[in-house]
Amino acid sequence: MATVNNLKDRTKKFSIDVVALVAELPKSVVAEVLGKQILRSATSVGANYRAACRAKSQADFINKIAIVIEEADETQFWIELMVETKIIKRDIAALLWKEADELVSIMTASSKTAKKNSKIKT
Repeated sequence: MATVNNLKDRTKKFSIDVVALVAELPKSVVAEVLGKQILRSATSVGANYRAACRAKSQADFINKIAIVIEEADETQFWIELMVETKIIKRDIAALLWKEADELVSIMTASSKTAKKNSKIKT
């Protein structure tokens, strides 16, 4: 079971790994634009997860986790686009895509649990 600190570290590492990927992208206009997009979405995963950990209410937590899910899914989109346009190789992207996918699954489960618990309390 993933703990809060484990997920904070994991989402930060995910951001750092994407920063490293972007630093190695080829120098082209397309790579630069896509690099900025993936950098924004991937770093948002960790930042918004930390915000969710400090949520003021169950509803606030659920909303912030929804943002984490959206940003991780968006990051997967940018990875897919970079692979399919041959900006990065599939083997380089595979681990990042898998981690984004796992984060989406974890956060989705967390959101479902939070929603279920909030219904019980009302």
